[in-house]
Amino acid sequence: MAGLAYILCAATAFICAWLLLRAYFTGRNSLLLWGGVCFACLTVSNALLVADRLIFPQVDLSTWRLLPALVGMILLLYGLIWHAE
Repeated sequence: MAGLAYILCAATAFICAWLLLRAYFTGRNSLLLWGGVCFACLTVSNALLVADRLIFPQVDLSTWRLLPALVGMILLLYGLIWHAE
């Protein structure tokens, strides 16, 4: 049952990234870009969580799955601080 939650979290992050980036390419608002990039990184992080917990349970991928989340949050923070209108 936990595997389903991991997969749904990855799918939700992917849908959010897709919607934000699609809106950015139509409207060119920079905050949409930074939000979309952040959610794209969170999608990678959640996909690595699925791989860590379900596909390779004997291998510890915790560092590798936290790095994309950290990069995404740093990029979002950068966008919010320096590119806010």
